[in-house]
Amino acid sequence: MNYQNLLQQREAVLRQARLANVAYAYARLRAYEERILRARLRGTVTLQFAEAESGRPWPVLISDEVSQSVIEEYFLDQDIFELADILRYIHEDPAMMECTFRLEEFGRRFLSALRRELLQAGFTLEATPATALNGGPIPSELRTSRRTETSDQH
Repeated sequence: MNYQNLLQQREAVLRQARLANVAYAYARLRAYEERILRARLRGTVTLQFAEAESGRPWPVLISDEVSQSVIEEYFLDQDIFELADILRYIHEDPAMMECTFRLEEFGRRFLSALRRELLQAGFTLEATPATALNGGPIPSELRTSRRTETSDQH
């Protein structure tokens, strides 16, 4: 592939990267939603993003209504880091400092826009749940109903 071809395909490559990130965010948030539903977690929580200037070098998930120990039982530090990264990504706001939400509204609040974007791009989303949180085959949930955009561009 030469330099000019790469420049011509730049838009399609960026779109594919965006869709890959949206699919990943959707699958991971689905897995978190399943965990919340399975544990029957309810109530308001606040995800405070890392803020080194204020002495908080990592994100924290604080429960406003549920016992904090229950939240810590279901969300490991690595889960909170990943959740913070995904929520900042989908809100497209790197300066966002916190996000408050009700656990029972997690799916409706965070998955709708991602789902809509994937469907508009031609993907079908199976009703089966995401299969794993820690490195499992989550992408199998996503199936495309057409050829990839890069092959459509040739």
